Amino acid sequence: MNLETRIAIIEAKLDIAELLTKYSIAVDDRDMAALADCFTEDGQLVGKDGRDPGIGRDNVMARYRSRFKVLGPTYHWTHNHIIKVDENSLTDATGIVLSHAEIWRSEKAFIAALRYEDQYRKEENIWRISSRTTSFFYYLPVEEYAEGLGDPMRMRAYGDRRPANYPEPLASWSTWEE
Repeated sequence: MNLETRIAIIEAKLDIAELLTKYSIAVDDRDMAALADCFTEDGQLVGKDGRDPGIGRDNVMARYRSRFKVLGPTYHWTHNHIIKVDENSLTDATGIVLSHAEIWRSEKAFIAALRYEDQYRKEENIWRISSRTTSFFYYLPVEEYAEGLGDPMRMRAYGDRRPANYPEPLASWSTWEE
């Protein structure tokens, strides 16, 4: 790989990392224009459980508007991420983002740990999310955190108990001792 390509990949990774922070700020600030700008026109937003997919920027934004109607203040932050840039095109990339969120929902404080499995595309010299799949390690009322963390039914945002998206369903989780 030549130096120019290596530099382009490093720049892409830095730009995408900045996009991830812009996304969190836009969600928390309910800045709909900035949030829409984080997604490609044909962007997708899907939950790992497959419910309520948003396909196309307008549908993605409708999904966020619907979510925001039931949420109070939120605080999202990203931690580590892995970004792989396609060295052949330099306009496509994939990523996994580790994240947490604090959420006010249904008159209660919640905390969530989640992963985003992303695809990114550079359009008009701007990196955007072309596909985002959200999966949860937990989504718990704060007062249930200590008890709920070890329970595989750690998804409690909707008034019931549902299985977490990971790690228990992962093949690696059930075969690590082999």
